[in-house]
Amino acid sequence: MRARTVAAALLAALAVALPGAAPAVAGPVKLRILLTNDDGYTAPGIRAVAAALTAAGHDVTIVAPAVNNSGVGTKQGYEPTLRAREAEPKIWAVEGTPGESVLFGLHHVFAAAQPDLVVSGTNFGPNVAAVANHSGTVGGAITALDYGLPALAVSTDLDLSGKPEPTLRAIPLTAQFTARLVGHLAARSRHGELLPAGLGLNVNYPIVGDGSRPATGFRLTEQSHEPVFHPSYTPDGAGRWTMTTAIDVGNPEPGTDLHALLADRVSITPINADWNAGHRGRGPGAALAGFRG
Repeated sequence: MRARTVAAALLAALAVALPGAAPAVAGPVKLRILLTNDDGYTAPGIRAVAAALTAAGHDVTIVAPAVNNSGVGTKQGYEPTLRAREAEPKIWAVEGTPGESVLFGLHHVFAAAQPDLVVSGTNFGPNVAAVANHSGTVGGAITALDYGLPALAVSTDLDLSGKPEPTLRAIPLTAQFTARLVGHLAARSRHGELLPAGLGLNVNYPIVGDGSRPATGFRLTEQSHEPVFHPSYTPDGAGRWTMTTAIDVGNPEPGTDLHALLADRVSITPINADWNAGHRGRGPGAALAGFRG
């Protein structure tokens, strides 16, 4: 609840005119940004966000997986060796997960001076509700929070028809929104920290119409409890199983990330790195009442 209260105060002054280009950033609000993702360093989402943030005046370095690492969550293998290369100037391709890419970025690429902000995305597909728990995009942001750095996870919704074109059309809009949000946070940083300590933001941009129309606003949200993806398994008789997945968004409660997306609004959900639900209130106390260990 504290994260939501703090984020509400932080974003209360966010006057974002969603259509249009990101304003230029000058002087002390120029940020050094580590940009990662889970779709791979060549994915259109990360390149669009890099271009938008650079156009807004920020210093952006991509440190991202060499290949697609979707759905790996916060995985970090801690292997004794790691392959990474500077594929292009200020673009590093890491043979690892988003979390491992962020670790490499923080402890090698930015070893001399840590970045002001870590941005992960934009992902090809939403990371809301229970999906966010397993997202590599969110996992990259969580890794940054582990090390005390402010972080954004950014994702672009999918069209329920399964066609990729609406998402591809919405990716530039997502990138522009991200640049405006970062610009707002940077301007506020003149008077304090970029984000409150330990707080990140999980940003999900909707598909409106065919994807070419901007979102109708944004909402500060909580993560929905909907599972969204419902797999079924069919055996082939040889020990293998074919998985098919149905998508069911259920009936999300108002105020949740999924509800905002379905209403054509950007969802901004405060996140932290410790999965700590707290021990106060009726729920945990009632569950353990009378337990003696």
